Amino acid sequence: MAIWWIRRDLRLTDNLAFQSALQAGGAFVPVFVLDPSLLAKPAERRQAFLFAGLRALAEDLRALGSGLLIRSGDPVEEIPRLVEELGGVPVFAEEDASPCARARDRAVGSRANLSLLPGVGGQPLGSVLKADGSPYTVFTPFSRAWKALPAPSTRAQKPRALPALPALPTAALPDMPTPANFPAGEKEALRRLDAFLDGPIYAYKTDRDRMDLDGTSTLSPYLRFGMLSARQAAQAARTAWAGAQTESARAGAETWLNELIWREFYLSILYHYPRVLTEAFAPAGNQIRWRQAPQDLAAWQAGRTGYPVVDAGMRQLASMGWMHNRARMITASFLVKHLLVSWQEGEAWFMRQLVDGDPASNNGGWQWTAGTGTDAAPYFRVFNPILQGRKFDPAGAYVRHWVPELRGVPDQFIHTPWEMPAEQEAAAGCRVGVDYPLPIVEHNLARDRVLAVYQQAFRR
Repeated sequence: MAIWWIRRDLRLTDNLAFQSALQAGGAFVPVFVLDPSLLAKPAERRQAFLFAGLRALAEDLRALGSGLLIRSGDPVEEIPRLVEELGGVPVFAEEDASPCARARDRAVGSRANLSLLPGVGGQPLGSVLKADGSPYTVFTPFSRAWKALPAPSTRAQKPRALPALPALPTAALPDMPTPANFPAGEKEALRRLDAFLDGPIYAYKTDRDRMDLDGTSTLSPYLRFGMLSARQAAQAARTAWAGAQTESARAGAETWLNELIWREFYLSILYHYPRVLTEAFAPAGNQIRWRQAPQDLAAWQAGRTGYPVVDAGMRQLASMGWMHNRARMITASFLVKHLLVSWQEGEAWFMRQLVDGDPASNNGGWQWTAGTGTDAAPYFRVFNPILQGRKFDPAGAYVRHWVPELRGVPDQFIHTPWEMPAEQEAAAGCRVGVDYPLPIVEHNLARDRVLAVYQQAFRR
């Protein structure tokens, strides 16, 4: 008999924790613990997606003759209590990188026979190291070392039948509606993976930055909660790469593999440097004198900055709990570089809103944009939101979809509506400064301001 302690591995395919618990023999108890301290954090969409995923997993388990046990409380108390109820059985779970998860696992491991298995990444946490045993802090050599390790391969497929779940007291999952754009569960994750591999992956290098195209996999929420195995995704990317018929198709598959490795790079950074969740990785980043600008922050959160591509991204986030990755970079850069508001404000807002919000990737992305992290963008790189819009949403389709008051604006003004003559404002049905806000900051002035502040911090 054994316990499979489910955390962020909501799948039956290629799951070492699940398989190890099953191989222990005898009764098999899949359990998820509703931790009040985590549920108290404001992240309604992500929690709803998690609960929907747990319901889907419970259905998959029941179809095989088992079921899902739900307990509510502190896992440090609940898992040892369940172990005692079952007579001292072993516990198997998937490893995690966050400092909270690792502290929790140490505490449980001191009171129960807990085995942690790889699975949150394609390679085990802490396994991609320099020759001297130290962690990488630059992506490119990390990526080369990751690829040089034995290729992550998927393990046994899910069984045809499972032992019945013992009769044990169980709690109910909170009743929250599933995010409409992201049906939860392993079946949907595998469907999306297959659809992406059926063509879009081969154009990924060229299409992934176009906000007006469906050029991404939209798999990030499923990877976040392990409804799709990271190993399986990496293996799929390698297979697509090897089987590509053209150089451009090969480049598309390789680019997606590199994006998966970026996810693992940030997992590695968090694993080795947990301080990044509370401070800048680069010491100079802690010296930046940020503005306290609650009105500017609120305008950014609401998608009312007056820069169409920024506002489109923020409104997509508000509507879907998800945002195109290029839009994430543009909106993050605007908050930090144009408004000179701390990246930590943006990091917290994204974590509240995102269905795929992951501490490692979210922190890594924000620190990269702010120029304060490991392997970060140079601090003097300031995205011009007008040029970014013209390059990655050339006809304004993305802007028009998410900022409906600009739908009638001609292409030539879609990224600079404040330049419209009065007669074109009337024809477009959009009075800038009334129906849509004027820019809350001028690009060149903002650029000069942030460079001066950053130079003072980074030259100390």
